[in-house]
Amino acid sequence: MYIAEGHCWHMMAFITLVDVQVNEPVMVWLIWLGPVMVSADKADDEDDEDLTVNKTWVLAPKIHGGDVTHILDSLLQGYDSKLRPDIGVRTTVIETDVYVNSIGPVDPINMEYTIDIIFAQTWYDSRLKFNSSMKVLMLNSNMVGKIGFQTLSSGTQENLMLIGSRLQSLLRIWSDGRVLYTLRLTINAECYLQLHNFPMDEHSCPLEFSSYAYPRNEIEYKWKKTSVEVADPKYWRLYQFAFVGLRNTTEISHTLSGDYIIMTIFFDLSRRMGYFTIQTYIPCILTVVLSWVSFWINKDAVPARTSLGITTVLTMTTLSTIARKSLPKVSYVTAMDLFVSVCFIFVFAALMEYGTLHYFTIGHHPGKHKVAVHPRSTLIAINNINHLQQRDENYGYECLEGKDCTSFFCCFEDCRTGSWREGRIHIRVAKIDSYSRIFFPTAFALFNLVYWIGYLYL
Repeated sequence: MYIAEGHCWHMMAFITLVDVQVNEPVMVWLIWLGPVMVSADKADDEDDEDLTVNKTWVLAPKIHGGDVTHILDSLLQGYDSKLRPDIGVRTTVIETDVYVNSIGPVDPINMEYTIDIIFAQTWYDSRLKFNSSMKVLMLNSNMVGKIGFQTLSSGTQENLMLIGSRLQSLLRIWSDGRVLYTLRLTINAECYLQLHNFPMDEHSCPLEFSSYAYPRNEIEYKWKKTSVEVADPKYWRLYQFAFVGLRNTTEISHTLSGDYIIMTIFFDLSRRMGYFTIQTYIPCILTVVLSWVSFWINKDAVPARTSLGITTVLTMTTLSTIARKSLPKVSYVTAMDLFVSVCFIFVFAALMEYGTLHYFTIGHHPGKHKVAVHPRSTLIAINNINHLQQRDENYGYECLEGKDCTSFFCCFEDCRTGSWREGRIHIRVAKIDSYSRIFFPTAFALFNLVYWIGYLYL
């Protein structure tokens, strides 16, 4: 403060911070009104100060709380908040703007997601025009019920729910009758998830706004901007999902009570596969590979091969149950269900392979010798017994004399005294393990090739 010749010099400055957009520099506007010379003994009584002779100072009016109260009293006198602006004259046009603070988490079990937005509505009301040196009235949420009419519907068509503890509002009235009403909403909205491609699925979750009481000929909603602004997605709690993008649309709903404008924002989300790859896919693949170890174990090691097969089957059953816990109980087959089911089939087939091998090579005639001695045959030399028994273990029990192989797949190497039809395929039972070592890995590799190409690229 500078005092000279009974005058007081006031240095006055106003700083307005405007946060234009996240990640952009904050703009600071400095309005310099300069020093104002006022008589010392009249400084408290005058509302306006005179300009100096050299015209280097501008008029700086003082605003008292009584002025704002007087303006509001005059505006609210005879004002009916139950009626929309310009009723019976013209359609009320409301420009809307949405700023997305955050999305998430997404609950796949209940098929809903949480979103935090700032929803702004701007319209003109000729009843709220006023003449004053003030250009805008900054009011709190207590004035909303006195001058604002019910424009926004009670929620989206996706069962919107407002959380009262997070509800915040802002109200601004300009001298020309323009009204800005802003709400900060935390919403739990439904998002119907199509899980046929789970966990490689992508979804478009809608959020809809509309007027509940006024049809199109009464209130017309318009987007103020062509695109919806969003905050930095790296702070969102999406967890299993990745934010791909969003788009806003406007549609007209035709009902018996009239045509209503519905504004919709679609949030495109893509599921991240990392969790399911670690928890389901890799364990299933390793379990299938583990079941193939049985093909390299001697067929006489019954406890080892049986326990290995049963253990892998039970492991696949547990993995399939755990994989289903992160999904709602849908009736159709998902991509993960298909993969787990095929892995279970491979593990179960490996166990059945040993059961078949054991049945035909060892356990088909329990308690009986596998070397048949026909009538009128000579005695077998002692030094040839081991040779015949070894041959019998490899080739299976002998066919009866004159037996004809009538099936297409003959499961014996040869019937020395029997007749075989030409063109039949002969498979050695003892070689099933050797065949399985090639067939199972090849078939599983082909399945994975078709599976991943089909779901990721087709």
